[in-house]
Amino acid sequence: MNWTTADLPQLHGRRVVVTGSNAGLGFQTAQALAIVGADVTLAVRDLAKGAAAAAAITSAGGRFVSVSHLDVADQSSVHTFADRWSQDHPEGLDLLVNNAGIMAIPRRLSTDGFELQLATNHLGHFALTALLMPAIMAVPHSRIVNVASNAHKMVKGMNFDDLMGEKKYGAWNQYGQSKLANLLFTSELQRRLDLIGSSTKAMVAHPGYSATNLTSGSARLRNKALQAKVSDAVSNLFGQDAQQGALPILFAATAPNLAGNSYVGPDGWKEWKGKPTLVERTAAASDANAARELWDVSEVLTGVHFPLDA
Repeated sequence: MNWTTADLPQLHGRRVVVTGSNAGLGFQTAQALAIVGADVTLAVRDLAKGAAAAAAITSAGGRFVSVSHLDVADQSSVHTFADRWSQDHPEGLDLLVNNAGIMAIPRRLSTDGFELQLATNHLGHFALTALLMPAIMAVPHSRIVNVASNAHKMVKGMNFDDLMGEKKYGAWNQYGQSKLANLLFTSELQRRLDLIGSSTKAMVAHPGYSATNLTSGSARLRNKALQAKVSDAVSNLFGQDAQQGALPILFAATAPNLAGNSYVGPDGWKEWKGKPTLVERTAAASDANAARELWDVSEVLTGVHFPLDA
């Protein structure tokens, strides 16, 4: 499938939120959508960097770009953003791209006391999606795209006995858990949307091995300069840039006739790079019982409940 940004449909009048969009995959996703006419909100932690990103997107041809503060690792920030965005956009939300993430960092806790990778990569986006759900469901055929990773293949399943890594913490294992959570969340969300007959679809995508600040950032956070240099070299040699890495996300967000819960990634060797195509997930990522348990646990931890009967 030789799909590129040239295949994006015109999105004039469509409202889009992209988290973590001041750089990397989020920036490339937001820019591509803005250039074809979408009204894009850059939901970012750093407003100065967000403003610079918005200026760059405007210079590239995106006409409708705004910046709003959002720290997905902070549940209070998630509530504030969702409330303000919904008030400012009574027409509803056409597309939510849950992209913000951190990777393989030393163990830290979020403001709410959650392990930071799970807080950022899953729990924050779980709550954000729930709080924006009325706006999303107000628009027929709206979409939610959760950005996962093939790192979900590194773990055998969700460790519900130690979700926060208190008993045993491995930076990469915890990252894999958070990415597995993205896939399980998507499948359970789609199941519940189907049960109520909603036209909204939940999708999941992964960017392959993309050269972004995430790929070497974890090594730098551990003060492993050599590992960071090796990571950068491997990314440049075997991976792809952020613009190419964003293609699966854009495909999942806009391609017509995709079934809900579709998983999109690159079509190349080991799905490291290539053009977007439907890809497989592990058995653990298809575990319906685990998906329901994660949903229930996530609602308890965040205190946020979806307006979906299931």
